[in-house]
Amino acid sequence: MTESATEHWARARTFHHSLYSPARVAAERTDTVAVCLPARECAATVGEIVGTLMSQREQGVIDEVVVVDAASRDGSAAIAARAGATVLQEAELLPEFGPVRGKGDAMWRALSRVHSDVVCFLDADLEHFQAHYASGVIGPVVCEPRVAFCKAFYRRPFTHGGVSVPDGGGRVNHLMARPALALFFPELAGVRQPLAGEIAARRELLARIPITTGYGVEIAMLIDAWQTVGLGQMAQVDLDVHHNAHQSLAALSSMSYSVLEVVARRLEREGRLRDLAPAPLLGADGARSAQTLERPPLDSLQESGMPAR
Repeated sequence: MTESATEHWARARTFHHSLYSPARVAAERTDTVAVCLPARECAATVGEIVGTLMSQREQGVIDEVVVVDAASRDGSAAIAARAGATVLQEAELLPEFGPVRGKGDAMWRALSRVHSDVVCFLDADLEHFQAHYASGVIGPVVCEPRVAFCKAFYRRPFTHGGVSVPDGGGRVNHLMARPALALFFPELAGVRQPLAGEIAARRELLARIPITTGYGVEIAMLIDAWQTVGLGQMAQVDLDVHHNAHQSLAALSSMSYSVLEVVARRLEREGRLRDLAPAPLLGADGARSAQTLERPPLDSLQESGMPAR
């Protein structure tokens, strides 16, 4: 049986984090690297994460650690600053674009202040954070030829009622994101965790694509990066096990809606879907799904004369 392009990519561009030890990354990289963590009420985890990242900075793996705080009331910003991070308040970044609309918007605004050659985004609510979460995802971009975008994948244990299922987490990823890509963007069917929040990419690429504001930011970034640089400049890396809090089914329903909306909007943009007029998703309590917006590529702001500070 002839190997498809997708299967070839999955074989040739899937790596394990153990290939990218901190020593190797520090020795081989020629690019500047920043790690950016969007944070909202992450006091329980952000200090340990920043402390580990600061150790990697001392080892020469990265140059900068930036926490973009969402006016957290639990002291996340102060904890991150004491641990050594540069802390920015998301509302003070590009305020002319109005209120910040979630994680994706914070990531987009952070790019206006983070100018390293490579930017690595990590979640600030990760439990049992390991150093290889950073060096592993950065490694393919700075050590492998022609990699502009790298996404993580991992196993997410799910525990309920005292029973732990090793791969039971990531329900939206398995039930919505991967099937949607296989159906509508089959070139990306080999991506193991399209919704993973851990990515590293060349900043010049991130500045060329729009950034979605809501839950769909990760899958939107994946599709747009692929359409900009092609599969040959993308990679994925196995980080082994990943721990963070699991959300309720009601919250996952809203997340699924956002993911599907992102896919539908891109199909509409390509002319493969017409007359898209989605209704908001209504919860049992009458709450409506948040509106998903797309922030323009940062490069387009500079071209229009609006500075991306």
